[in-house]
Amino acid sequence: MEKRNRYTAEFKAKVVLELLREESTLNQVAAKYQLNPQMLSQWKSDFVKNASVVFERNKDEAGKLKKEMEEKESRYQQIIGQQSYEIDWLKKNLASSSTTDIRKTMADPGNHRISLTRQAYLLTVNRSSLYRQPPTNQWSQTALDDMRLIDEIYTKCSFYGYRRITAEMQAKGRQINRKRVRRLMGIMGIQGICPGPNLSKRLHAKYVYPYLLRNLKVDHPDQVWAVDITYIRMRQGFMYLFVIIDLYSRYIVDYELSTSMDRYWVLECLKRAFQHRKPEIINSDQGSQFTNQDYIELLQNEGIKISMDGKGRALDNIFVERFFRTLKYENIYLNEYETPKSLRKGLNQYIRFYNEQRLHGSLEYRCPIDFYHQNLAQLAS
Repeated sequence: MEKRNRYTAEFKAKVVLELLREESTLNQVAAKYQLNPQMLSQWKSDFVKNASVVFERNKDEAGKLKKEMEEKESRYQQIIGQQSYEIDWLKKNLASSSTTDIRKTMADPGNHRISLTRQAYLLTVNRSSLYRQPPTNQWSQTALDDMRLIDEIYTKCSFYGYRRITAEMQAKGRQINRKRVRRLMGIMGIQGICPGPNLSKRLHAKYVYPYLLRNLKVDHPDQVWAVDITYIRMRQGFMYLFVIIDLYSRYIVDYELSTSMDRYWVLECLKRAFQHRKPEIINSDQGSQFTNQDYIELLQNEGIKISMDGKGRALDNIFVERFFRTLKYENIYLNEYETPKSLRKGLNQYIRFYNEQRLHGSLEYRCPIDFYHQNLAQLAS
């Protein structure tokens, strides 16, 4: 049986912090450290979810920490001796090295005084590389190109399902079959507007709520917020964008980017928005980010009514879909963002423009922020 790799907490934190700096995509960081992208995405989710623990230590823990420090102090001489030995060992082995491949050959699995994990650290190579070959499940350029074309077709014709998108891609000369298109659309988190089969079956049926906006007159700010997630392409990868939009004014209340589709970044964005204002209703689709206990409890604790689109009915959340289409045509497709950091900067600039300068015909040719705040002032008076 193949031995399962174990990574230290220190190594995991180092990799996740590099990912959070957004100087490289998730897949680029995974390739750099020879990790599985799905495993790295899970590390990031766990890190973000448990980050608050650092700040929750109370005064009672001060004594415990002091005792721990005193115990560590008694081990200093032992540690110094160990480090002296490791430094001598490192100098000996790195004297003539210059490449990663050469440093890998210096690992000594039979050395019982320095573990293989520590050797990998001292040699500045990933420990897993000393056991196995690098994973080969990174995103290929062909897959990225296919997803870019799927995104363009879907943005133009959101009523297309995977069959029509496949036909459209084939008409453009792309050799691709339906199964691949369907799988990539699942990764991108998109589907056609038309309802599919077996709509009565729900993976999280107990978390599905009825659609509350039918025949509802939306006549003031913060009455209804709509939330959704979309795929955002980059030159060498992609990210996901979560937005909160006020339906009355089209004002973008808040937004967040992530390299994964887990629920935690969605919840953090909502909590941040609730610090400033709260709606009466929030409407979403039935994606897994919204049909879970954490999301439901958050809205219920804030006294917010929960509304969800019918399964496969993207038109129920049409205003968010229109914003995504506008964003992609006016910004994403006109710029080839290289890194998550550059993408975030570009989105900051565009959403500020969208909220504060872009005129909307449905708002009497005014910008959303003016329409939003003016009507808030009228309600207050």
